[in-house]
Amino acid sequence: MEINPALLQKLNQPVPRYTSYPTVPFWKENLDIPRWKSSFRERFAECNASEGISLYLHLPFCESLCIYCGCNKKITTNHKVEEEYLQAILSEWKTYLELMDTPPVIRELHIGGGTPTFFSPDNLDRLISGILSGSVVHPEHAFSIEGHPNNTTREHLATLHRLGFRRISYGVQDLNKEVQQAIRRIQPFDNLRRATGEARELGFAAVNFDLIYGLPLQTLDRLQHTILGSISLRPDRLAFYSYAHTPWMNCSQRLINELDLPSATQKMELYEQGKRWLTENGYSNIGMDHFALPTDELYTAWQSNTLHRNFMGYTTQATGLMLGLGVSAISDTGLAFAQNDKTLEGYYRAVSVGGLAVTRGYFLTAEDLVFRRHILDIACKGSTIFDRAWSATLEEWTLPLLRELESDGLLVLREDGLTLSGTGRTLLRHVCKAFDLHLLRDERARGNASIRCGKSALAGAPPSPNPPSSSGPQFSNAI
Repeated sequence: MEINPALLQKLNQPVPRYTSYPTVPFWKENLDIPRWKSSFRERFAECNASEGISLYLHLPFCESLCIYCGCNKKITTNHKVEEEYLQAILSEWKTYLELMDTPPVIRELHIGGGTPTFFSPDNLDRLISGILSGSVVHPEHAFSIEGHPNNTTREHLATLHRLGFRRISYGVQDLNKEVQQAIRRIQPFDNLRRATGEARELGFAAVNFDLIYGLPLQTLDRLQHTILGSISLRPDRLAFYSYAHTPWMNCSQRLINELDLPSATQKMELYEQGKRWLTENGYSNIGMDHFALPTDELYTAWQSNTLHRNFMGYTTQATGLMLGLGVSAISDTGLAFAQNDKTLEGYYRAVSVGGLAVTRGYFLTAEDLVFRRHILDIACKGSTIFDRAWSATLEEWTLPLLRELESDGLLVLREDGLTLSGTGRTLLRHVCKAFDLHLLRDERARGNASIRCGKSALAGAPPSPNPPSSSGPQFSNAI
């Protein structure tokens, strides 16, 4: 679907990816840990037996620095760090086990980084076996991991498959040598082809690729080379992310020559052409940067309105409790969020004495729960139904924006709710933003402050607190 360039230009402003609501910049420091433990216990008792829980393990180590990356990582070639970190995660897991009154039922397990395949196959085996020991694996479990094509070996894949993993995601980003050199991620296509083929040979049911547009030195010809080269390997799913250049948040991005970045107009063209090449080759845009083949379970969930979204992105596993283990990892009980210490030193110090490493988070209010549901429904189902009890709040903050977005062709607004158009599915983060009361109130407050100071407000700029470091920048451009 072609989108009017004027509309793309209008909406080309920072917008959250909404892997949480409220988004991380609005969370509070010095989280009340006893209250967090209580929230965890209550939610575990509600969810474990009926649906199981989700786990996210953050493994932060990388052997080299990819300067575009906004994730929490630690650069080292010393693999002796694996042992200490492995023991720390298992200690943290043991502390959480003490809050559970029955063995946990593991329905979803995702390992991210950093570079999870930095760890040796034996150490990954020890880590995962230690987590699963004493747990129950749900019969409909979904285990996945992020791998680097350069260092994911056949032994890694065989070990992971034996432990129940059936999906692997490879960070491709770009296949052109000029772009790879600019972002300091040299990754030969032969390595990607080998890692993909070996995963399938060993029985992995699905392989995902992550691509990025808007990188330095990226052109239409180079993006076409990346996309057509990637889909020649027929990944089941692709994430087509917008590069968010935020050097004030991510120091490594200061190494990027900003003159090499595409302009806003060029970036729009990269997005439009990239989307066209993907859809012409059988991939459906299911929303929020994700494309999938009709044979992929994410596509099936999208078609049946059973998609779910959490810090791991889109998922088919709609568990009510997600526990994050490791440095900077984020947990979600549905009623509260908690993020671990973002430094290795602080994380090690907390778990070494048998404590929890959480340092910041947020306890949701009744208003938050209602507006979180709207955002999730829009992101996962493409529609939402209004709650009459919140009519006054909707009228003050949300409906003025929705009416404007309706005039732009992003949605159909009804008295009782809304449904996204095809254009709206592509630009759905802007519709989600209409329900982000924290961000809207912050923008109004900063706008009023700028007016009082005789300055113009920076429209759409993100709030000042740090973004989440385990899941990359919370904000990126609209496209």
